[in-house]
Amino acid sequence: MTRVHLPYHLRDLAKVDGEVTVDGATIAEVLDALEAAHPALRGTMRDPASGKRRAFVRFFACEEDLSHIPHDEQLPGPVLEGKEPLLVIGAMAGG
Repeated sequence: MTRVHLPYHLRDLAKVDGEVTVDGATIAEVLDALEAAHPALRGTMRDPASGKRRAFVRFFACEEDLSHIPHDEQLPGPVLEGKEPLLVIGAMAGG
């Protein structure tokens, strides 16, 4: 089981508090499981047509930015072991 920490606005959409736990060993599998369990999240973190990460969404784990790794690459060991969460962060831009 993978622990996922969502930003407030996505927790609000999904109607969950705190972390969410889903089955998944890759970012793609985690997003598939999140969207299956919480249909309101579909299209919020990745484009539904292309499957690509949305520009202002970032994925972090173990103090590393995982946003640009292939989404079918296995997550770090501590995340898979449940010791560390996968963090979904809404990036900010502008001035």
